[in-house]
Amino acid sequence: MNAALPEKIRTLVIVLGDQLDMESVALRGLDPAKDVIWMAEVAGESTYVWSSKIRTTLFVSAMRHFREALLEKGYPVLYTELGSKENKGELDKQLDASLEKYKPETIKYIEPGEHRLLKTISSVCKKNKIDFELLEDDHFLASHQDFETHAEGRKQLRMEFFYREIRKRYKVLIEDGKPVGGEWNFDSSNRQSFGKQGPELVPQRRSFKPDDITKTVIKIVNESFEDHPGDLENFNWPVTRKEALQALEDFIKDCLPNFGKHQDAMWTAEPFLNHSLISSSLNLKLLNPREVIKAAEKAYRDGKAPIESVEGFIRQILGWREYVRGIYWLYMPEYLDRNALSAQEALPDFYWTGETSMRCMNDCITQTMKYGYAHHIQRLMVTGLFSLMYGINPKEIHAWYLAVYVDAVEWVELPNTLGMSQYGDGGVTASKPYVATGKYIQRMSNYCSGCQYNPAESVGENACPFTTLYWDFLMRHENSLKKNNRMAMQLRNLNRLSEEKKDKIQDQAKRLRCNKI
Repeated sequence: MNAALPEKIRTLVIVLGDQLDMESVALRGLDPAKDVIWMAEVAGESTYVWSSKIRTTLFVSAMRHFREALLEKGYPVLYTELGSKENKGELDKQLDASLEKYKPETIKYIEPGEHRLLKTISSVCKKNKIDFELLEDDHFLASHQDFETHAEGRKQLRMEFFYREIRKRYKVLIEDGKPVGGEWNFDSSNRQSFGKQGPELVPQRRSFKPDDITKTVIKIVNESFEDHPGDLENFNWPVTRKEALQALEDFIKDCLPNFGKHQDAMWTAEPFLNHSLISSSLNLKLLNPREVIKAAEKAYRDGKAPIESVEGFIRQILGWREYVRGIYWLYMPEYLDRNALSAQEALPDFYWTGETSMRCMNDCITQTMKYGYAHHIQRLMVTGLFSLMYGINPKEIHAWYLAVYVDAVEWVELPNTLGMSQYGDGGVTASKPYVATGKYIQRMSNYCSGCQYNPAESVGENACPFTTLYWDFLMRHENSLKKNNRMAMQLRNLNRLSEEKKDKIQDQAKRLRCNKI
């Protein structure tokens, strides 16, 4: 039962759906006799992008479970559910109504994970002439000032240098001031394919069977967002702190030892392999990155996992995750409108259905719609690679990634999509466009086996669309890519093609964009 709201609210503490941390800086010093926690489920957060049913269910279920945890601790919570009579449908309208009704003296909230919400909440507070305190999120290991200091004076930002700085500061995998194993980065050891034999026995993942709260949310989401993509038959994501810790424990014990060498590999009907599946729990703040890093490092120290796996995993958390957050807040809000390659194509319909004859795209998209998940190489080098070479407008593919993945919050999704995947920021996030022919996918997966397209062919009936679009991409952007030394080899290969072959490739690429693939 909810604790009674105080007659006069001193501070209204806003907790958003990706801030479900009982140790949150926003809750420190909270007095249940004077202060109230405010949470709201609003349809607008599922419709400003066409959020999948899986993503919406995860956020709403986790929020309701967090509310129960707050109530158990005796915190008063002002909570608005989807479908309630008081629900205004949009976050700004809901907050505005609450301020009008309860008239708190002040507002306190942690910086949201989206610039859009930062602007929304501050606008509502200013409109109501109420004082508010914006708190920086100390869930992360690097502050905004840390990243700004790192970036100052640099002509180019690169994750590797930032990663080394922060690793030294926190003494992660460091001995006597030097990296454990003698290398900062074991990436070269972690790019192996499975080979024809396929993956070895894949660990059975723990089942997080939906409880009554989650079942209720599933029913509401299916009814309220009936036309949204995604399938809730297989919903199996952690929605509580306890479940998130179980998922972390299982990964460290069962998957981390074999994570490293095959982390870039893909295989049909194997969506999870040895990946951690904890990114959604990290981004909801059910897990703290410090405890995740500590658990992984302990596995290495205890001889339970090799350095290649542990370093590769920690780099994703301590390096890449912190780095893209720095990029996001350093360059927003103008970053969202960047389109360095002037890509203007519309997102093909098959991104929502998986109905395409390209086996790799079909597998990755249908998997995404079934689980709300695809691992980093499926995102970067299949769905993202196709989008980049096809020329899809970065804002459209950004909205798709934000909508369909359970771990998608804009601070982490936007730089990964617009920057790393689509090169829309012109090289801020990535040092070059990540483009490849279908042969890359053939090497790293079994997707090409049985596919009607031949990754070695760029023209003709059986030509792989990835291979056609690869050469077409290099031709369309040759002048700008000449300025990038890392593209030199690829451009030399382009120049070996005859003019006749180039013309045929460009004609085939035009047909690809006009026809369903």
